[in-house]
Amino acid sequence: MSELTLEAMQRDCEKLIRNSEIRKWNQSYFFNFYDRHTGCGAFIRMGFLQNLGESNCWAIFFRDGKPLFLRSNMNLPYTQDRPDPGVTLAGITFKVEKPLQSCRVTVAHEDFSADLVWDQLFELCDSIHVGKDDKSDDDAIGRELSFYHPEGVCSVKGALRLKNGETVTIDTTGWRDISAGPRNWSGLHHYRLVWPIFDNGMACVAVHGITDHGHSYQKILHDGTRWMAIDRMEEEIEYYEDGVRFKSGHWKIWDETGRLWDFTGKPMFHWHYPFDTFMMVEQMMEFRLADGTLGYGMGEGGFNFPWRGNGN
Repeated sequence: MSELTLEAMQRDCEKLIRNSEIRKWNQSYFFNFYDRHTGCGAFIRMGFLQNLGESNCWAIFFRDGKPLFLRSNMNLPYTQDRPDPGVTLAGITFKVEKPLQSCRVTVAHEDFSADLVWDQLFELCDSIHVGKDDKSDDDAIGRELSFYHPEGVCSVKGALRLKNGETVTIDTTGWRDISAGPRNWSGLHHYRLVWPIFDNGMACVAVHGITDHGHSYQKILHDGTRWMAIDRMEEEIEYYEDGVRFKSGHWKIWDETGRLWDFTGKPMFHWHYPFDTFMMVEQMMEFRLADGTLGYGMGEGGFNFPWRGNGN
């Protein structure tokens, strides 16, 4: 088994990290973007569960609120391949170009293809540790979902080729994340998160999990100059009648310096992913700060079955 120090996970997180002691040991990699100029966006993920012998992946692309390409494979055979030096699942490839800074993502299909590169704008920051404080009632996210979970804001550049022969050039920003640790969805009743990137340079990771024991958080913010912890956050989420899709939201976030970042959000596209007795619903959202500054990014909710609630 690889040494499970934080330093080792930081160094090797894009490579294979073995762990035979944690039954639901997971490594996963996630990328998203939204390009306001083309109306195109995507959610792309791979996950690897070593001791369950499973891999999973999805690549969901959309334009103007309608799907362009939909591929979800939630229970594939396990592979030891990782983005460094390269991994392909069901026609989706992740390949590190510069460790912890640049990664190429490609999708190959006869009716659709994508070739995109995520290049670091702000260095990856581990929201499990930087965002940890002593005010949380529970540390379920760190205990149940990930020991190490860095996120980063990136430029996203490349092209999509559509079934009708059209080529769409992408030049925008987006997020990536990396995870190493357990992935026990049943440990959470529900979680909700937002990852906005605003035009003034502010970006944040605001995750709120609800468990039998209380509340758990991942909370970091980049103010355009540096990463910092979020001291406190409040959220109000309105759902559609199904109780799982965001209809609108209002977030108040106080960073470690005491500044308040007050913003609202509304979804432009929804998609959901089944994990047996758990479901994730992702939405690409338009956000607006109280001063009118626009931002774009993901909102996500996770829901446990039998139904454990949606946090409202």
